[in-house]
Formats: sequence, structure tokens, C-alpha cells
Amino acid sequence: MPDNAAINAAIEVNGESLVATAAGALYWPAQEALIVADLHFEKGSSFARRGVMLPPYDTRTTLKRMKVLAERFQPRAIVSLGDAFHETGAEARMDEEDATLLDALMAGREWIWVLGNHDPAPPTRFAGEVCEEMKLGSLVLRHEPTQGAAPGELAGHLHPCARVRADGSTQRRRCFASDSERMILPAFGAYAGGLNVLDEAYAGMFGELTAWVMGARGVYPFASGALVRDPQSPAQRAAG
Repeated sequence: MPDNAAINAAIEVNGESLVATAAGALYWPAQEALIVADLHFEKGSSFARRGVMLPPYDTRTTLKRMKVLAERFQPRAIVSLGDAFHETGAEARMDEEDATLLDALMAGREWIWVLGNHDPAPPTRFAGEVCEEMKLGSLVLRHEPTQGAAPGELAGHLHPCARVRADGSTQRRRCFASDSERMILPAFGAYAGGLNVLDEAYAGMFGELTAWVMGARGVYPFASGALVRDPQSPAQRAAG
């Protein structure tokens, strides 16, 4: 079901009212801002250069999903929370049709590139505001989440996913991870993977964690007690 027919979730973070979409983006009505994390444009072509032949349409798929949200919310600004491009040189490999689509998304609105570990330098063709982090309202937007408490932080980088028990089965989906003080956004890129929110990488970041899980029909909250760790691989079981 397309996102414009899905049920979004209203989430409060550090006193700010945000809207989590089933597509994995965050809309901030007070700032008229659409926020996405970890687009990883040209991840497919990056893998192809190393002999892993993935279909080369991830950038276009990601951009088309962004276009749907931009048409729906009509944001004044779009913020990319780092790792927009999968690696240095990815910008030059973009198909001209994809580049034109990105140009159209940027036209007539403020566009902010928050730099990430995969894209430590801003793109040269696609002009926009560039920063390491930025403060808006009572929130601070950055790529990598801070270790320990960080009230007001919106970040990406960890690609949060949740494995949840529901209706007698277990499913693994991308999610927004939040405790109402901070939030880590899911990766928006079509080929981006995910790290279980119960992984030790998240240790100490949240109080009462809620995983706002992206489903086909909406975004659904799951408390920490409903979350399940990923199964260990045979090598992990042998080591541990």
C-alpha cells in the first residue's frame, strides 16, 4: 500500500511534535521540514564495482519515494541526516534521469546536507546548505548519535530495525527508535540494511525505548518488552 494511504504516527521528541511516516521519513510540521536519514545513493553501483551485481535502481527507487512524500507534505525544507551518497564518487555515477529527479526535488525549497561518515564532503553538483549538525527548535540534527543521554537529538547512522512478536509470529522491520527525548531514524535508502535496536551499539542511549515499526499500512509502536534479539549465527553461538 502506498505511503499516502498509510497511517502515520504522531511522536513527541523533547517537546516537539513530529510525524513518522510508513516510508521511513520524518515530517516536522512546525518547521515544515521533511527529514530523511541514510539515503545511500548509488550503493548498488558501488557493489557492482566490486563484483556484486545488484539491480542498479536503488537511487531511483529512493528518489521516487522521496518525491511521493514531497508532493504530499509540500515541505519548505528537506534535511538529509548524512550518508546521502554511499561513497566518494557516487555522485558522478548517478544516471542523468536520477540526477534530474534530485534537482527537481531540491528546486524551490531549502535543502540541507548534514555530512555523514560515508559522505564527509558535500556533493559538488547538488547545491544546498552543508553542516556537521544543526539546531532547530529544541532538537539537534546530526548523523551519528551521541553515546549516552542526548535530549533533543535526531540522528541516523545505525539504521534501526526491530524484531517484534505480533499475532503469533516474529517479524523484522525498519523502525524509528525513540524514548520521547531523542530519536534515531531508520535508513531511507532502498538498499540500506538495519541493526536491531537491542544490539549493544544502542546501549545507554534510551530510557524507556519504543520502536515505532514501519509496516505496510502504517507505523506502529512496540515497547521494549515486545522486542526480540536477532538469532545468533552458528559462529556467534560457538564463540559465546
